[in-house]
Amino acid sequence: MADGKSLPIAGLSEDVALRRIVEGTVTETGEKFFAALTKNLAEVLGTYGAWVTEFVPETRRLRILSFWIKDHWQEPFDYDITGTPCETCIEEMRWVHVPDNILQLYPGDTDSRFGQAASYLGLALRDTDQAILGHLAVLDDKPMPANPRALALFEIFASRAAAEFRRLRAEKAVREREEKLRRLITSAMDAIIELDAGLRVTLFNPAAEKVFAPAAGQDFGQFLAPDSRRKLKALVRELDARPAGQQFMWIPGGLETRGFPAEASLARSEQNRQAFYTLVLRNVNDRLEAERKIHSLTAEAEYLREEIRTLEQFDEIIGHSEPLLRVLKDIQQVAVTDATVLILGETGTGKELIARAIHAGSPRRDRPLIKVNCSAIPATLMESEFFGHEKGAFTGATGKRDGRFALADSGTIFLDEIGDLSLDLQAKLLRVLQEGEFEPVGSSRTHKVNVRVVAATNRDLGKAVHEGQFRQDLYYRLNVFPISLPALRERGDDVVLLAEAFVKRFAKRHGQNVTGLAADDRRRLRAYDWPGNVRELQNVIERAVITARDGRLNLDRALPENSPVASPAPPAGAILTAVELAQLERQNIQRALTAAAWRVAGKDGAAARLGMKPSTLTSRMKALKIQKQ
Repeated sequence: MADGKSLPIAGLSEDVALRRIVEGTVTETGEKFFAALTKNLAEVLGTYGAWVTEFVPETRRLRILSFWIKDHWQEPFDYDITGTPCETCIEEMRWVHVPDNILQLYPGDTDSRFGQAASYLGLALRDTDQAILGHLAVLDDKPMPANPRALALFEIFASRAAAEFRRLRAEKAVREREEKLRRLITSAMDAIIELDAGLRVTLFNPAAEKVFAPAAGQDFGQFLAPDSRRKLKALVRELDARPAGQQFMWIPGGLETRGFPAEASLARSEQNRQAFYTLVLRNVNDRLEAERKIHSLTAEAEYLREEIRTLEQFDEIIGHSEPLLRVLKDIQQVAVTDATVLILGETGTGKELIARAIHAGSPRRDRPLIKVNCSAIPATLMESEFFGHEKGAFTGATGKRDGRFALADSGTIFLDEIGDLSLDLQAKLLRVLQEGEFEPVGSSRTHKVNVRVVAATNRDLGKAVHEGQFRQDLYYRLNVFPISLPALRERGDDVVLLAEAFVKRFAKRHGQNVTGLAADDRRRLRAYDWPGNVRELQNVIERAVITARDGRLNLDRALPENSPVASPAPPAGAILTAVELAQLERQNIQRALTAAAWRVAGKDGAAARLGMKPSTLTSRMKALKIQKQ
C-alpha cells in the first residue's frame, strides 16, 4: 500500500469503501439505517451475508433487526446464542473470528436461515456504560482469512451501528418520559392551564376542559371573577421580575373562578424566548366535600368499633317458649318491611337483640345499624348526637361532626330508651320520621336521610302521653308495629336453655372447667323470678362460673341472698312438712302461670292447667304471696 489508498477489499478502493460507509447510511435512521448498514457491510467486505442484532439479556437471545444474505433481506427472527460464535462474542465482549470450518467448530449452530456458512466475523456493540446493546456480524460460504484493514472497516461499521443504537434508546427514553408526563397531566384531578404572555390559553388538561371548556387562544380572564383577574395579572408581573429558578408561587388566598373557589399555584417558563405561565387550580369545594366524607367514614368506623366491642354482650336468640315464638313470628313478618317498630319490654329482656334481628332480616342488612341510648347521653348533647353539629356550634365543638342519623343513612337507627327523650328533641325526631330531613346544630342547611327507625322502651308510653311527658303524635309514629317482649319469668324452661349457653361462653372466656348445670341448679334458676331478666341471668351465670368450685357452678354465691331455694324432688314415700308442701305448691303454681303468660282465667289460663277454679287459684296466690314481678 505504497500510495496509502489501495485497499483490495471486495475490489473496492479504500476511498470507495469509506464513502459506502458514510453515504449509505447518512440519510437513514432506525430500521432503514440498519438495512443500509448491513447491505453495505456485506458488499464492502465481499461476504454473502451481514446482520445487526439487539441483545435480550433476560432470554439470552439475539433479535435480528436487519439481515442481508445472498442478495435478499431475511425476515427478522430471534435465536438463542447458546453454542454459537455469537455467545463468545457477547459474553466476552470481543472480536470473534472464525476463518473456516464454522460448522465443525459449532456443530449445534445449524439454523438453515444462515445458509452453508463456512466463516464468521462478529463484534459486540456496547453502550457508553459498556452494557451490551447488540451485535454486528458477517458470514461467508468461503474461508475468511484475517485482514487488518477489513477489521478496521468492520469496526467503523460497528461504531456507526452502536451510535444508532444509543440514539434510538435515548429517543425511546425521551418518548417514554413524554408519555409519562402526558399521563400525569391528563390524569390529574386539578385543572392545569398553560397561558401565554397575554394570558391566553395555549394548552389545558382534561380536568380544565371539563370545568371551563376553554379554547386555544381564548382569554382565560373571562373564567375568573374581576378581583381574581386583576390578582392574576399582578402575580404574572411579579413572576416576570423574579430571577430564574424562583419563578413559581403558591397563590395566597387562591382564585375565585366563575364556578368555584380554587386553591392555585402559578409558574413561569420560557420557550424560544417567549414566556408561558402554568396555572394549576384545585376546586376547594371538592376538597371540603372529600374531607367531609373522610370525617364521616372515620366517625362511622369509630362507631362500628364501639359496636363490635359491645356485640360480645349479646347471644343469638335462644328459647322455644310460646311467648318467645310469638315474638320471633312478629320479627319475621315486620323485618322485610320498612315499618317503624316499637319494642316494649322490661329492662334486660333483650330489646337490642331484637332490634339487631329486625335489621339483619331487612333489605337494609348491608348498611349500618346505628344505636343511640337516649338515657345515657346528657340532654344538652342529645341534639348534636342525633343530628351532628358544625364547627363552633357550641363550646367544645372544635370540628364538624356527623350525627347518628347521618351515619345511619340507608340503614337502620335503634333508639333505645326512647321514653327518656326530652320533649324538645321529640319534636325534632318527629320531623325526621315524617319528612326524612334535619339540620345539624349550628347549620341552616337541611340534610335528607332515608332511615328506618326501631325504638325501644321499658316505660309505659301510653301513660307517659297521658301525663304529658311524651308527645302523642310521636307515640303514634313510633307505634306502627309494637313488639312486646316477655319477661324471663314468663318464658318457662327458656331460662335453663339460656343459662346453659351462658355457662359455655363464660367458661371459655375465663378459662374455667365447668361441668354445666346440675339438676338442683336448674330448679333454682326456674324458681327465681328474675326481675333483671336475661341481663341479670347473664350476670348471675358469669359470677357462678368465676366462683365455681371443683368444676361446679357456685349459684350460692351468684344468686341474690333472698332468692328462693328450689327444693329437690322428695324421695318416694317421704313425708313432707307443711312448709315443704307450700314450697312445692308455690313452685307448681308459678310454673303454670309462666306457661300461661300469667293469665289466670280462660281456656289456656293457669287455673285450667291446674284443674281448679280461677277464684281458687287467686286465693292460693294471695296465700302463698305469688305476684307478677
